[in-house]
Parts: sequence; structure tokens; C-alpha cells
Amino acid sequence: PPRSLAPARSAMINARKKILKEKGVAPTDLEEEVAKALFDIEVTPSSDIKADVRDICISGAQELDMKTRTAVIIHFPYRIWKHVRKIHGRLVREMEKKFSKKHVVFIAQRTMLDKNFKRKGLQVRPRSRTLTAVHEAILEDVVAPSEILGKRTRIGVDGSKVMKIILDPKDKDKENVEAKLATFSAVYKKLTNKEAVFMFPTA
Repeated sequence: PPRSLAPARSAMINARKKILKEKGVAPTDLEEEVAKALFDIEVTPSSDIKADVRDICISGAQELDMKTRTAVIIHFPYRIWKHVRKIHGRLVREMEKKFSKKHVVFIAQRTMLDKNFKRKGLQVRPRSRTLTAVHEAILEDVVAPSEILGKRTRIGVDGSKVMKIILDPKDKDKENVEAKLATFSAVYKKLTNKEAVFMFPTA
């Protein structure tokens, strides 16, 4: 290939290593963009999280269009989630700089086991793999690094359920969290098909 294309091509090949897809599944343009953004952080000499980003790859990414802005939902393989949690707030901040005007949300890829789990050779279905447990974990992922103080379920006249999620007030002024409350609801609904309203406790 012409010399001028070689660095760009090798950067793309290196960025591809940041995507872990099932064999034969091609990454989407968005996933390539996310992988490139992660790779850029990894090779930025001044970045204080570059060493941690080296251990991180993604399993998928999707965009969610909302009324006022777009959210980028990035999925990480569960086994590397501990590396993501370590630098969660800083990595969100860096990714939001690269995806300007978009909210970025990180989610761990968890496997849910339905009631036919015995077919998979398991005697007991781990509690962490039930629908309820996975949805609870997604709730925590969506708001991270903020913390959930409490949950209440409100049942509407028509029988519909809406969860009220109370966040820790110490996080209110951090990382633009207040502006993200509607994003949290939209992302949670997209991933679980459940309604949730996120708020800070009123004084």
C-alpha cells in the first residue's frame, strides 16, 4: 500500500484488537469508532489511564437516539469489567470528549440463564444469572460510577410498574450526572424494557 496509508491502516488493525466479537461477526462502524477512541487513549503519552486501557476491550456498542441528544452504550466482556470499574469515571470522561455532545454509558456483558438451565448441565442456576439479578446489575452499571441509595416501585392505575431510583446526593455535581438522568432512564428501558426514573433525594 502507499506509504501515506500505512500508519492509518496499522492504527486500524491495532484498534481492531480492542473489539472482541464472536467468530465471523464483523464489527459495526460505531464499534470500530469506539475501539479507535480506546486505542487513541492507550497510545496518548499524557493519559494517566493508558496502562489500564491496555487491558480493556469491548464486546459491542450501540447508539440510542433521544429527544435532545444521543447516547452511546458500550458493552464490555464481563471478565474485563473489573478493569473498567477501576477507571470508570475517568474513562467515561475521556470517551465523552471523543464523542462530543453524546452521553456515554458502560455496561458489562452478562449471560442470563432461563429456566431451562439444567439442559446446559448446571444443577443450580446461579442467582447472578437470573433475569432479576441481571436487570439489577444493569441498573448499577447504567448509573456508575454514581451509587444507588434506594429503590421504590410505583404501580400505576393501569398496573404498569415504574421504578424510582434514588441516587447518592454526593454525586449530584459530579460528571454532569444531573444532566444524564433522562439518559439513564432511556438506556435502562432500551436494555431491559422496564421503566425507571432516576433522581436525587429532595432535601
